[in-house]
Amino acid sequence: MSTNDEITNPQAATTALPPAEIIEQLRAISLRMGELAPMTAAQRRALRGRLRTPDPVVSASISVLDTLDNVSQAVGQPGEGVRSLQMEAILWEAVEAEVRAMLNGLSGANLIRRLRIDLIAAQAYTIGAQLARDPAHAILLPRVEEIKRLKRVSRRRKTAQAPDTAESPSPK
Repeated sequence: MSTNDEITNPQAATTALPPAEIIEQLRAISLRMGELAPMTAAQRRALRGRLRTPDPVVSASISVLDTLDNVSQAVGQPGEGVRSLQMEAILWEAVEAEVRAMLNGLSGANLIRRLRIDLIAAQAYTIGAQLARDPAHAILLPRVEEIKRLKRVSRRRKTAQAPDTAESPSPK
């Protein structure tokens, strides 16, 4: 069953874990991953800017470490160790791609949930507003009026406050 089927049909998601449990498991996985380095967007950009060597050149350069022990000693790394680090980086890139795909799917599913809630809320307001016209359903009137007020407030543009030009009198 696809994720979209589970989103559009909530009863289909019977085997889904609750969000709190997923968060707990993600935190446990995060702790087991070891090296995590949270960075700002600017820091990532700066480091990516320093990556200028194409992968084939990196691989060929690593092979130089195996050619002569003096090179390996001068660099302070054996060729096999660097190749192992390179393979680890490739595997972590695959993990990163999987997590990005999962995040994309999660974001899409949550957007669909929010849209479904928005549609239901709009329907509830419309039906409530119509029923509130009838004196028999006057109990709905305060809620409908509050929704109208909230809608007006949310549509208003926030105006920039002018800087206070008048100086306040200083206490003596």
